[in-house]
Order: sequence, then C-alpha cells, then structure tokens
Amino acid sequence: MRLMDEHLGPGRGRPALDVGCGDGALARHLHHELGYRTTGIDISPSAIALAAGHNSGPGPAWRCADIATGDLTALPEPAYAVITCRLVYRWMDDKRAFLNRVRHLLAPGGIFWVVTEITGRRPATGPLQDLGITPAQAELLTAGWSAVHTSDLDVLCCYALRP
Repeated sequence: MRLMDEHLGPGRGRPALDVGCGDGALARHLHHELGYRTTGIDISPSAIALAAGHNSGPGPAWRCADIATGDLTALPEPAYAVITCRLVYRWMDDKRAFLNRVRHLLAPGGIFWVVTEITGRRPATGPLQDLGITPAQAELLTAGWSAVHTSDLDVLCCYALRP
C-alpha cells in the first residue's frame, strides 16, 4: 500500500476505479486514506456483496460489472484519474482488449496501477509456480504508455503506467 500511495498521491475527490475489487479493501483504502471518489467493480455478485457489507457510513460505490465485456457507459464516471488492478490482470483472457478498455477509461494524466505475480518466481516445487504473467504478457502490459515505473516485490511486481 505504501508504494501505491507514493505513486498515486492524494485523491482530492478525483474519481478512481478498482477493477476486480474482491472484498473491497483496496477500494476502501483509495477512498478513505487517499481521498479518491472510488468505485469498486467485480464480475462476482458475491464479491460485491462482501465489499458492500464492509461499508460503515459513506464509502466507495460498488458495481457488479465485467470490465472485459461490459458496457463501460454504465460506470458512474466517464473517466478515472486512477484505475487499479490488483491480482486481476493475469486472469484477463484478452489482455490487449482489456488494456484498450482501461486506456479508454483513464483520464488524461491519469495512472493505471497494476499489481501482478510474475511466472516462475515461486519455488519450482510449488503448485502456484506458474500463476503469474509471462515476460511476453508483461511486455504487452507495459507497451504503449508514455511512462512506465516498475517496482519488483519478489513474487509480485507493481506497475505505474501513464498514458
């Protein structure tokens, strides 16, 4: 979280979108600690119910939505200053289409924050060794951005991408 906070900075009420929000922890952090006006989306209705159940008072908005194929105009904002994607990119079937949709939603000067595992960084005998993204998928992720900042965190890698 500290690394993300440094890259994203204070939200000052600007819109943020957390893709694949799960239980909503990251969306709540963006909203309450950093001051973004945050929407968390997930394809799973049970994840959205779980995230919404953690709200006590005003907090992020929650939407059950599929960023890969859903209607992007159904989102509450036309563009986002920040889009986060933690442990989700690996699961996108059509990564190029997903990245194009993110670029479409990212406001000028915005930042796309991605946290993902890198294949082969777990012990060779571990069952999750190939869980992450491949070097080719990492190259696709970082291509076409005006600024790319990468932070290596052992098994995970964080990317701060700007249009």
